[in-house]
Amino acid sequence: MRRRWPKQAALAAALVTVCLLATATRADHHEAATGSEAATVSLQDLLERVRRGWAAEKAENLEREREFTGARDRQKGLLERAHAELARQEAISERLEKKFDENEEVLAHLEETLADKLGTLGEAFGVVRQVAGDTRGHIESSLTSSQIKGREDLLARLGRSKRLPSIEELEGLWFILQQEMTETGRVVRFTAPVVRADGQEVEAEVVRVGAFNVISRGRYLHWLPEVGRLTELARQPAARHLGTADDLDDADADDGMVGFAIDPSRGAILSLLVQTPSAGERIGQGGAIGYVIIVLGLAAAALGFYRFYFLIMESRRVKAEQAGTGVEDNALARVVAVGEANRGADTETLELKLDEAILKESGEFDRYLWVIKAVSVVAPLMGLLGTVTGMIETFQVITLFGTGDPKLMAGGISEALVTTMLGLVVAIPLLLLHAALSSNAKLIIDVLEERAAGLVATRAEQGAPGA
Repeated sequence: MRRRWPKQAALAAALVTVCLLATATRADHHEAATGSEAATVSLQDLLERVRRGWAAEKAENLEREREFTGARDRQKGLLERAHAELARQEAISERLEKKFDENEEVLAHLEETLADKLGTLGEAFGVVRQVAGDTRGHIESSLTSSQIKGREDLLARLGRSKRLPSIEELEGLWFILQQEMTETGRVVRFTAPVVRADGQEVEAEVVRVGAFNVISRGRYLHWLPEVGRLTELARQPAARHLGTADDLDDADADDGMVGFAIDPSRGAILSLLVQTPSAGERIGQGGAIGYVIIVLGLAAAALGFYRFYFLIMESRRVKAEQAGTGVEDNALARVVAVGEANRGADTETLELKLDEAILKESGEFDRYLWVIKAVSVVAPLMGLLGTVTGMIETFQVITLFGTGDPKLMAGGISEALVTTMLGLVVAIPLLLLHAALSSNAKLIIDVLEERAAGLVATRAEQGAPGA
């Protein structure tokens, strides 16, 4: 580049000189043509001017060449330093990459060593977390939590932990499990807040039977883990179960064994048992037909017991009359009195009179028995009527609402079944009562017929007067 630049500068100077000469020539011709008196420039002056211009340009070009050379040298230095920095960074990169590979190998080796040293501890950690979670749910719903508080924190921490549990935590988990097993087999009396059926919360003495049932004042309680409170069941089980709760509530350590109705399902059976309708509620499910059956049954039963009492008393009087110790006012005495009153009649007449007296007495014994028999027959028929009306109601509900909700059909089905049950409950005892009354009446009538036959036979042996 340094060789070519002077030639180019000289060429440029020559072109400038030619241009100046051309300009001067044109100017001379112009002055000559116009007759100007301006002084002409000699060739020597012009050459001198060109030489000075060429020297100035040469100096300027040399200055530029020196600047370019200096810039080139500076750029070369920067490039060399950049190459050096690149080489240094590449060396660092190679060293770091080598170190990274070495660390990867060390890390893999350490992980393998850790897995070998952990062994079954990893599985044990998973088991601990699972057991802690399951135990927490069991403890929260257990009746023992109504007495023993603060066990859920450790279980929750173990269930959420992502590190190996400590020895103290494992011992705490073991203690909670052992404590729960121990408390399940104990009957404990303690004081705790109880929410009564009316919503009032009071401090009351309660008796916990293991992890199965809690009672207070002879009434069953329910544990609500959401609020941590014992609540009294709004609806208690049957009286036979509440009687055992009273016995347990009143018992002390010196009483020994006490009977108690326990729920082994920890409340599931009790919750279903309290939903069982009482006798009054079940009768109410029978509707109007059920009440009619009950009224008829009670009326027939009252009449039957009245007649049963009458026949028993009359049977005793007849037996006393047979033994000769009876009172005068009895059926046998009246039949015998008819025989005595017709002592002089012939045998046939006497037999007819005695049959008439027995027929009169038997009518008194059989009085109102037809009512009992009729009700015993009508009751199951009315139960069948209730069954038909209940099924009609059920089918109407199905027509309106479909079969999606069985509770909508429960009313009609309950009426159908309850009325049938009530009809049978009324009919069966009334049939037995009617049979017993008929049997007692027949026994008394048999005694009367036997005495009448004896009187007729005696009269026949003696012969009729005037025969």
